[in-house]
Amino acid sequence: MNIGRIGLLLVLSVLCAAPSAAQDTVPAAQALLEQFDELYRSAGTAARIEIRVERPKKVRTMQMRSWSQGEDKALVVIDAPARDAGTATLRVGNNLWNYLPKISRTIRVPPALMMGAWMGSDLTNDDLVRESSYAHDYEIAGISPSEEPPGWQVDLAAKPEVPGLWERVEVVFGHTEQLPILVRYYDRKGRLSRTMQLEEIKKIGGRLIPTRIVIVPEREASTRAQPREGQRTVMTYLHVEFDIELDESLFSLAQLERRR
Repeated sequence: MNIGRIGLLLVLSVLCAAPSAAQDTVPAAQALLEQFDELYRSAGTAARIEIRVERPKKVRTMQMRSWSQGEDKALVVIDAPARDAGTATLRVGNNLWNYLPKISRTIRVPPALMMGAWMGSDLTNDDLVRESSYAHDYEIAGISPSEEPPGWQVDLAAKPEVPGLWERVEVVFGHTEQLPILVRYYDRKGRLSRTMQLEEIKKIGGRLIPTRIVIVPEREASTRAQPREGQRTVMTYLHVEFDIELDESLFSLAQLERRR
């Protein structure tokens, strides 16, 4: 074998090994979690979202608008269907309120209900307004390769001083973009309680984000029994704008009832 052929083989072996080597490089777990927390946040964010609540004998769809400012202010207003139009949720810091147009009343949601179901869906109030933090509310227990789906799995354990439903959480980040693609949530007895799939990654509003989120309950929230087959909630981002200017008054009780 001549020297030129040996050199060619060496080059080919390096090129073939490069993708594997890149995938074998363990990413920084804390950085991945912080990126997850900030995925849909900016100095000012506005979005149009569709929520599809699927049940074995019934499917209902909601259209809504949302606005957020940084990590501690969020407003969500339902536009359709007509019977729910005008229903709104406001979060400022640790405070959460719901406005119910049918009774023209604003109700404060206590912190204990932050993990309660939102509008009969598989979303929690926390999912909707993103109060909790993967990067700061959990301890990182480890990071390891994930085979299904392929990527890196970050294992999280709940901090004792942070209230919540989940004892531990597993977040899988994809190899290519290192975006979250699957989250598994375990209850205080260590049982798988629900899964969240983040799909259809697209560049929207200048960012690469999962535009479809599928939440599947593995246990009923009230009884912890196995849910009925065909039960899930699908959240789709139809349009998103990041880093836009929003008036501070938007996130106030005075404006809550007017966002219709």
